[in-house]
Amino acid sequence: QVQLVESGGGLVQAGGSLRLSCAASIRTFSTYTMGWFRQAPGKERDFVAGINTIGGSSRYADSVKGRFTISRDNAKNTLYLQMNSLKPEDTAVYYCAARPGLSVPINTLRTAYNYWGQGTQVTVSS
Repeated sequence: QVQLVESGGGLVQAGGSLRLSCAASIRTFSTYTMGWFRQAPGKERDFVAGINTIGGSSRYADSVKGRFTISRDNAKNTLYLQMNSLKPEDTAVYYCAARPGLSVPINTLRTAYNYWGQGTQVTVSS
């Protein structure tokens, strides 16, 4: 059974940084495309970033390009999201998601991902 557990969220001032982690209990983690989504109160869950199976390619929402970096460590079964230059509008619950196989291009639809974590709250104060 696949389990995803996010950590690293918290309260940070605008301009600050946070690093999210997602520990995955997937035996064949390296064969899964991974993604980060976020959901602000009253809004839909939106794609933030995705990374392909061996980490060879990634994709970002326009709103986070140049500020966020997605990465993965297949030896540790862990996905990361480094978030720099945070803005109040980045405030949301951040979710880790997984889908088996290679995704070319990396899928941005939440319905394309089979497994989800419970989410971690990120709050950016102005």
